[in-house]
Amino acid sequence: MSIISLIIKREFVAKVRNKSFIVMTFLSPLLFVAIAAFIGYLGSMKADTKRIAIHDESGLFVKEFTTKNKVDKSYKYLDLTSVPISALKDSITNESFEGLLVIPKTTSITDLESKIQFVSNSSPSIVFIEKVQNTVANKLTNINLQKASLDTLAIQKAQSKVSISLAKASGEASLKGLNEIKIAIGGGFGYLIMMFIIIYGNMVMRSVIEEKTNRIIEIIISSVKPFQLMIGKIIGTSLAGILQFFIWAIIGLSLMFAASIFFGVNVGPTAKVPPEMLNEAQQQFTSTAQMYIMELWNLPIATILISFVVYFIGGYFLYSSFYAAIGAAVDNQTDSQQFLLPIIMPLMLSVYVGFFSVINDPHGTVAVVFSMIPLTSPIVMLMRIPFGVPLWEIAISVTLLFATFFGVVWFAAKIYRVGILMYGKKPSWKELYRWLKYTG
Repeated sequence: MSIISLIIKREFVAKVRNKSFIVMTFLSPLLFVAIAAFIGYLGSMKADTKRIAIHDESGLFVKEFTTKNKVDKSYKYLDLTSVPISALKDSITNESFEGLLVIPKTTSITDLESKIQFVSNSSPSIVFIEKVQNTVANKLTNINLQKASLDTLAIQKAQSKVSISLAKASGEASLKGLNEIKIAIGGGFGYLIMMFIIIYGNMVMRSVIEEKTNRIIEIIISSVKPFQLMIGKIIGTSLAGILQFFIWAIIGLSLMFAASIFFGVNVGPTAKVPPEMLNEAQQQFTSTAQMYIMELWNLPIATILISFVVYFIGGYFLYSSFYAAIGAAVDNQTDSQQFLLPIIMPLMLSVYVGFFSVINDPHGTVAVVFSMIPLTSPIVMLMRIPFGVPLWEIAISVTLLFATFFGVVWFAAKIYRVGILMYGKKPSWKELYRWLKYTG
């Protein structure tokens, strides 16, 4: 067995046998589900009813707001026009009311458009202000229509509500919200890539720093070349990460199969339901869930999973080379902070580019370019794949990623072999550059 294989085995076994690794492998999926359920629970909780005082000297808007008390339980509007404004402002200061809506009496309806004021101790939410503005605007619009001798009821009846049904070119019915589901799946896998890179990259860096500070590295280096040690650490840790991912994938697919059986879905990419059945099924929750699960099975699941493994390996190897070089250059994690920022920035950039570009135009220039750049492609490309990406684009992206990895490994190895035996001094960027030029 080669030296690199022994190092890989040593790193892999050390990570897999770690109690925290075993616990988090099986606990993490449950934590994700628990967090999602907790967020859903918090979202379903009813907020405390906020009391809003109304001082309407015009007498035009009180009914418009008080009638909303029966519909919107989050706000309770109170007609306090008879109470002086100064007293109401004191009540707001004492937090008896959330806010005060002041509507003055004007000579012209047009003046009300800019003279209505909302008084509160803290800034109100944008949603609340939008609701108030819409209520006032609708009332003023109706008044203007009546002045113009137009029938407001006839205008309301003439307004149409359009609901566009979706269909595929093949003739099958489609569902609304599929793009959101795709970006959630792609974003989830991209986020996992980023977290894996940060978590396991830090594992590599900590392992190097620990062996360096304990002087174990001096014994290891006597029989192993620095390059072999670095590659062994990177590969061994990545294999532990891939094993963890496969366990999570098995758990996730098992849950999908369970959901498919529960809702009676014939799983597989060729499973189809006639458009007539789809239209009828939209009235029932079970059938709607069945359609969404079916659409999930029609996604390129194999491509997504294979691409995840490939991009995880490439992205992890690329960034772990940086982490290993940093670990070799410093004596403790505190000194590593100045070097970590340039590494984390491309990862953060790729997440922002993915969510702000891919979600709007998954095949646009920005999304395509960043899915080819090696430092951002592991995340951005994974966000694009659920929308359907040609294989030749994936091939080019993967080729560039691994080519860059080999180039970065060459540079990182030069820093690693010099820094691994350097103690007691925090290197500067200038010194790191000198290490790159070192040929001894």
